[in-house]
Amino acid sequence: MFDIKIKKIESSAHENDGTFLQTPFWCEFKARHGWTYRRFEIEYTLPPLNASDKECADGHNNEKAETINVKNELAVLNRSFAKGFFSIAYIPLFPKLPYECTPEEILDKAFDDEGDTSALAGKEIITPETQTIEFAHFLNELAIALKPELPSNTIAIRFDPDVAFSSPEDRELFNYGMKMVSYADRLKLRKNSVDIQPPDSTLVDLTGTEEEILEKMHSKWRYNIRLSERKGVVIHRYLGNDINLSEKIDKFYELTKITNARDGNASHAKAYYADLIKSSAEEISKGRDVPVISLYIAEHEGEEIASIMTLFSHDEAIYLYGASSNNKRNLMPNHLLQWTAMKDAKAYGSKFYDMYGMPPEGKDENHPMHGLYMFKANFGGKNIHRTGSWDIPLKAIYRPYSTAEKLRAFWHKKIIKKLKGR
Repeated sequence: MFDIKIKKIESSAHENDGTFLQTPFWCEFKARHGWTYRRFEIEYTLPPLNASDKECADGHNNEKAETINVKNELAVLNRSFAKGFFSIAYIPLFPKLPYECTPEEILDKAFDDEGDTSALAGKEIITPETQTIEFAHFLNELAIALKPELPSNTIAIRFDPDVAFSSPEDRELFNYGMKMVSYADRLKLRKNSVDIQPPDSTLVDLTGTEEEILEKMHSKWRYNIRLSERKGVVIHRYLGNDINLSEKIDKFYELTKITNARDGNASHAKAYYADLIKSSAEEISKGRDVPVISLYIAEHEGEEIASIMTLFSHDEAIYLYGASSNNKRNLMPNHLLQWTAMKDAKAYGSKFYDMYGMPPEGKDENHPMHGLYMFKANFGGKNIHRTGSWDIPLKAIYRPYSTAEKLRAFWHKKIIKKLKGR
């Protein structure tokens, strides 16, 4: 259907744009912490989608129902298990849907009480659901093309597609359609119950003025930001070349341990965080245009009480990690931390600030993660719900591995937290 061709490449034209998970900087960093990676150029033909007037994902107009040649880059990460006995190939935030969808605002206008369908005149509606057949086959064909280029012990190729929805219900409808296509066409595409990247998040638009960004926040959040400032909380920003960075990483890690004990979570080793922020500064000092990693620490009367680590690129800013003390939480340092990072990201040129993970079920006030949901959602962002991870099994050992993966996730997310009273 797509006639996919791939070619291994050593360099990239996308050092600091698109999703950070696909940047050479991030791949090189992960390669120092247990992963390997390969970068490919992918070329394929995009056939018409049952109509003559649709616009393709690369911006070309498809008025004559002609096929379009598309070129992209992708990075494939590999992680070995059982002392190298087998490995998983992982493709984060790739690919997008083959065809560009009809904008939601046009659909909303067409199907509201007024029924303004003028923008749809002569055009067929394109949604994620209308291209599940094409997308499922695209993932399958891409896996077939990649397989010869991957280590021989690779038991599955795992995709985290860059496909997002405005509601969990829309996401579930799409995923159900993908499952049906896989079953009907015998594609062996499997929805993994354990997601690698957080599928649900909220994105704060940074393209407006600071006043406009604040106006979209919940009024209580604007109050909390001002309260934190008024009470004397001061935010310090550190980069990887600061002379006192080692001391500040120690403090961040100390706060991380406090947070883990309070919330029942796990974290990376201290060296992981230190390498991430230092490598960013080192590459920038060499003249490379790579994402900027920053460490923010909130201080009050000499006491460091909360901290976050962020990533800024030309397209996005990411709230990567956060930690806080049990002391002085009433001073709302986390609100001021996030607002400070948003302002810096806007000044850098990032288009949006990704809170990077929130539980959609936390909207229910009785849910144990309701507080986390409210904290992130009330910064005024747009909630998104990605598909989550999809697997193409390559070897029979995938089935027992997948079962073990589910059991491990159940043990850590359900049993351990319940035993700890969370």
